[in-house]
Amino acid sequence: MVATSKESGSRRVKGAATRARSSRHRLSATSSARRSHGEHHHRKVQGGAARAAVFGMSDGLVTNVSLILGVAGAHPSGNLVALVGLAGLVAGACSMAAGEFVSMQAQSELLQQELNFERHEISSRPDQELRELQHLYERRGLAPEEARQLASAMMRDPDMALETHAREELGIDPEDLGSPVQAAVSSFATFALGAVIPLVPWLVTSGGAALVASVVAGALSAMAVGAALSVFTGRPWWRSALRQLLWASAAAAITWSVGRAVGISGLS
Repeated sequence: MVATSKESGSRRVKGAATRARSSRHRLSATSSARRSHGEHHHRKVQGGAARAAVFGMSDGLVTNVSLILGVAGAHPSGNLVALVGLAGLVAGACSMAAGEFVSMQAQSELLQQELNFERHEISSRPDQELRELQHLYERRGLAPEEARQLASAMMRDPDMALETHAREELGIDPEDLGSPVQAAVSSFATFALGAVIPLVPWLVTSGGAALVASVVAGALSAMAVGAALSVFTGRPWWRSALRQLLWASAAAAITWSVGRAVGISGLS
């Protein structure tokens, strides 16, 4: 009699799991059907290594080309321009890395706090958390009974319940909260890559030749960065390239004018 009861209970559990999987497949099919009837699937635009790399390179390029031209406008020696450009590269890259590390660390700690709170709620008030999950599935198109079966199946495993609530309510992946060290290294490298482009001419020559080469390299790189950004924004590449060139040129022109107006004599 006991064995029969255990077998019956096992069959009920398996049946519930099967129904839950079926409900999840139906929910997925419903979402696909909605997209096919006009609801578009949007790309994930938050984060992304390639996107961050392009923005980091843009920051380095605009910052250092402006700094170099601002100093060059004061007509110092070529060695001084190169020194200032190199200092700007290192200082800017370190600043970006430190800022990104602190930002990512704070974000990771905040998300971890939210996960700890959600974990506590699941363990202390499972019925309420089950109802929240059920209502969420109902809003996505499942029938109440199916939504409850699916929510119940998710809540049986605490780890799965936490992952489900984190994804559905908080919109985060508990296994991927971001790496502050990786973000800092990436920011340092991409900023330095952008900053070194207008600096290279001053490392091999000086005077008017270095100035012209730095301006040309900065302008071409700004347009290339703008064109790369169009991949993420969906705008025409030429419009994005011209916009990037415009802003980089404006920043460089302002610093050049300041350097020209002050000059070396004005600092002595």
